[in-house]
Amino acid sequence: MMRSTGRLNTSLGLPIIHHEKYVCPLPPNHRFKMMKFHYLYEILLRDGVIKKDKQVILPQKVSRELASAAHSQLYVDRFFDGETSATEQRATGFVWTPGLASRVRYETGGTCLAAKLSLECGLACSTGGGTHHAFPDHGSGYCLINDLAVAACHLLQSGMAEKVLIVDLDVHQGDGTAAIFQNQPDVFTLSLHCQNNFPLRKQKSDLDVGLAVGTGDKEYLNTLAEYLPNIMDSFRPDIILYDAGVDPHEKDELGKLKLSDNGLYLRDIFVLREAVCRGIPVTTVIGGGYDEIMRLSARHTIIHRVAQQMWNTYL
Repeated sequence: MMRSTGRLNTSLGLPIIHHEKYVCPLPPNHRFKMMKFHYLYEILLRDGVIKKDKQVILPQKVSRELASAAHSQLYVDRFFDGETSATEQRATGFVWTPGLASRVRYETGGTCLAAKLSLECGLACSTGGGTHHAFPDHGSGYCLINDLAVAACHLLQSGMAEKVLIVDLDVHQGDGTAAIFQNQPDVFTLSLHCQNNFPLRKQKSDLDVGLAVGTGDKEYLNTLAEYLPNIMDSFRPDIILYDAGVDPHEKDELGKLKLSDNGLYLRDIFVLREAVCRGIPVTTVIGGGYDEIMRLSARHTIIHRVAQQMWNTYL
């Protein structure tokens, strides 16, 4: 059941944005683990991390107009209407279907809603999002519409925020996000990623930190601590959009870094605590990850567990 998205009653708990239509059918054995959005939500409910009746809010599909804030109108129309070429679709890793387009629209709408709610109460989490490889006029790397960019543009154009910090800790550089905001001083893009990994051709974020293959917990966390607090203090954002990708994990099939479960947990604790203690609202999305579906889904719940802990402690 969907609650009103007017002034949020924060006594109901940390807002969790989820929709069953974050999932659409894919061909058998497709490398993208589409069911992770369903399973991570079920794990959160099963473990009592969230309560469905109190915390879960359904998003609406993102509109063409809103998607076009970060993408060209031509690309949005072609993707929404199924008119992208076979070559373009191969670059994304997906064959276009109406269900795929619908899934992307709900996911992007979810990030936008989470951003709005985090401004109201300090913190909100989607169970999807992090499609940072989508460029203004094309998709790439399992990313079709850049939900982070769309949400940031919406916040700025609507006047809900004047400065947005995008903290991208997915193992792959947020190249699409960097390209979209390369000439926008009101959006700061930070990408901490494995340098020798996809994409081969990197874009220029406001700050790129390329890590060596095999980087583990200690070095990763020290590097994050070296840069992130200074950016928060110097840029002074009105909101942080946090891509908490779990593909830096040591067991990830595509990651090449060596973070443990505890390393991911400490990473997420650090990001949220640094923001919340400064009074900066945070929106979280789950980002990438590639592993056996149930291990992966459980790994993706780390950010929600941390967010709930932060909510109980600080908010």
